[in-house]
Amino acid sequence: MFHHRTATLILALSGLMLSACAPGSPVRAKTGRQVVRDRLAAADDAPRSAALRAVTESGTGRLQLVVGRINLNTPLTGRTTDKTEQYTEDVVITRQKVYRRASGTHGVWQEFPVSTAKGGIPVDRLPQYVHLMLGHSATVHRGSEPVRVSARLTPKDIESVDRIAGRNLGPATAIDAEAWIDEEGRVVRIRQEIHFASDPDIRATLTLTDFRSAISVSTPVAR
Repeated sequence: MFHHRTATLILALSGLMLSACAPGSPVRAKTGRQVVRDRLAAADDAPRSAALRAVTESGTGRLQLVVGRINLNTPLTGRTTDKTEQYTEDVVITRQKVYRRASGTHGVWQEFPVSTAKGGIPVDRLPQYVHLMLGHSATVHRGSEPVRVSARLTPKDIESVDRIAGRNLGPATAIDAEAWIDEEGRVVRIRQEIHFASDPDIRATLTLTDFRSAISVSTPVAR
């Protein structure tokens, strides 16, 4: 036979279990990290394109501005205009090559390896980049939309997601990274504050807007 105290304990535990399962019982709120993971998991992974604006700055000076349209959820392809103090170039990114020529000209396109299309942000692997941040003590800021994630990374960390992007950041000592994820699970903005041992910091900001169907990109011809 059960002792009276044992029976009472079983009944108490049963009551707790029933209370936890009952309609209207409190539901534990999701953590910020889980909210971000759920958004990324629910995002449409079909190929699509987005308008791109990428700015690289040091101090108060702008080093580079890139605008155009790129394809996402697929190997990096697209068409952009790349502007610095020295030049303004039209750029066509295909799966095999990157083509450049001075804007407004009609000469021969110069060919470069496809790796030259990447800087320190893995544009074609943004969800993986956010997961990397979540795995490195990321802070999730949920006060407004889109949700912002921040974390400190190293070039080696980023290399684990994108070898080329990580190696491009090789001289850096640390990267303070931020990512914004909207309610549809799309990564709409990335910011990197890139720190060096002796050189000034560099700030890179990538913004994606106007999401549409994927665009067709082919090898350009002189005309």
